[in-house]
Amino acid sequence: MKHELNLVVSPTDAATEEKLKSIAASQLGISSISITFLKVLKRSIDARSRNIKINLRIEVYTGKSAPETVSYKVNYPTVSQRKPVIVIGAGPAGLFAALQLIENGFKPILLERGKDVKSRRRDLAAINKEHIVNIHSNYCFGEGGAGTYSDGKLYTRSTKRGDITKVLETFVAHGADDTILIEAHPHIGTNKLPKIIEGMRQTIIECGGEVHFQTFVTDLLIKDNKIQGVQCTEVTSNKTLEFTADSVILATGHSARDIFELLHSKNILIEGKTFAMGVRVEHPQALIDSLQYHCSIPEVQKQRDYLPAASYSMVHQAMGRGVYSFCMCPGGIIAPCATAPGEVVTNGWSPSKRNNPFANSGIVVTIEPEDYKKYSSFGPLAGLQYQKALEQLAWKAGGKTQTAPAQRLHDFVLNKQSATLPEVSYQPGIQSAPLHELLPAEIGKRLQLGFTEFGKKMRGYLSNDAVIVGVESRTSSPVRIPRDSETLQHPQIIGLYPCGEGAGYAGGIVSAAIDGQKCALAISQIKK
Repeated sequence: MKHELNLVVSPTDAATEEKLKSIAASQLGISSISITFLKVLKRSIDARSRNIKINLRIEVYTGKSAPETVSYKVNYPTVSQRKPVIVIGAGPAGLFAALQLIENGFKPILLERGKDVKSRRRDLAAINKEHIVNIHSNYCFGEGGAGTYSDGKLYTRSTKRGDITKVLETFVAHGADDTILIEAHPHIGTNKLPKIIEGMRQTIIECGGEVHFQTFVTDLLIKDNKIQGVQCTEVTSNKTLEFTADSVILATGHSARDIFELLHSKNILIEGKTFAMGVRVEHPQALIDSLQYHCSIPEVQKQRDYLPAASYSMVHQAMGRGVYSFCMCPGGIIAPCATAPGEVVTNGWSPSKRNNPFANSGIVVTIEPEDYKKYSSFGPLAGLQYQKALEQLAWKAGGKTQTAPAQRLHDFVLNKQSATLPEVSYQPGIQSAPLHELLPAEIGKRLQLGFTEFGKKMRGYLSNDAVIVGVESRTSSPVRIPRDSETLQHPQIIGLYPCGEGAGYAGGIVSAAIDGQKCALAISQIKK
């Protein structure tokens, strides 16, 4: 017989199956030896007080009953001779669009400007150690997109976007641990994502799809307002290539600025939109643990066998704008995410165990059109120019390398340049700079107010043991590529499907993946 139970238990009890069986048996009024199998369906942590609890939804099997073996593998068809659809970009949106196209009987031709996931590592090492930025292969460009090397958090604030479970099950089918199906805030980890991404690529190829790396799009082929295909340049040979299809999914990510510029030059409608910019803040992880788990730092060490590295989420309205945490990475690392020379961009990621000694998070401010009026001559690209200007300012303040400008957190709030800086995870290094003076007032003043308020909510957060590193500027795209709400096609170009973060319709791995699936399904409804 199968029973479903909700349990509220201590972290130590949650970590011991025998103890869970005993608690479940007591609740059911049976002997624990009667329980033949116990399966956790959902798990979340309640750390609102010192008495930390784990909330569990479990299945309990008694007698001869046992859970059915579940396979998340999809029996994809062979599509090598089917109708082609071009997918530009091999990030989450592009990969999931390609898999959905195969499922629906189309042949995806996946074009990625960057390298495959393994080859990217050499370019990441070059930016970290030698301060060399490869414009086609970096933390943003390459197989898996920005998500591959930026943590792998698999949750979204919106549950209305689409089938989140299908996205998670697709990851499991390609090698992710099935615990992502039960955690309230699932996370794969940057160290494990590359193998999973490789598995997705292998599925696409085995089913007859095509994957072309180091192939970046230079033009869209359009006739009578209908897409005909794309023109590309092969990075290694500089050859011009053409791919033809009457449907193109444009899933290039939020950093493919040349695509925005291409569309604007061809008078294809794009729009400026609100976005966010700010800094990365990094604390010792033990400090965040002690604040979130309501205990001293020595007590934290005793808890770590049963509790994960603590995270946090902050939001405050300052001078009429939102100031909020973004992509919080417990036990993580700050990474250099520039996509061109002459700019400094920061982001964060965590390994699967989240066991690095620092916790970092983006703390960003909502940016509105009134903030970048001086760039109005750039039309819908005005926000993009504002974004570029701040990244170039950070590059200059850091010494014109990938060394980033930094300041102790409390010094920043007090308008005081830091005489010394603490150890940080950012590998290219940091240099003391007066970020309180360098950041535009619309960002800097609001960040100061936000940090002050965060310090009231988490006593000890506003500390000079923490450091801010500039700048966090790629939280989202400053440009939206419009599309029809029903067909998902661009309103001017039949067969062009703007998709994912770069088009302004997603904000993370899961939402981008769902949007990729939606665009593929829209093509299926029209073309079949």
